[in-house]
Amino acid sequence: MIEPVSFEQVGPTKIKIGWKDGATTEHDARELRLACPCASCVDELTGKKLLDPDTVPDDVAIEDTGLVGRYAFRFRFSDHHDTGIFTFDRLRELGSKV
Repeated sequence: MIEPVSFEQVGPTKIKIGWKDGATTEHDARELRLACPCASCVDELTGKKLLDPDTVPDDVAIEDTGLVGRYAFRFRFSDHHDTGIFTFDRLRELGSKV
């Protein structure tokens, strides 16, 4: 299982995650918001994206972060969205390696 060993918010719109295997990934808040896997953003049966990207502000920020068990993070965004659970695997897949 992919596990984070460090987590840093590098300002309101960027986070950095260090992984157990030595890799580090960066994540932009808007990109995370657009990739939200919750039922409001993605149809649970078809997987079709429901979120209109035009409704997400370019400067959306991450206001709060928390662990979900030992497998995911959740984020509260400045547009008041906070229902997505981002598994470690998904975050590793979404991140830009630095």
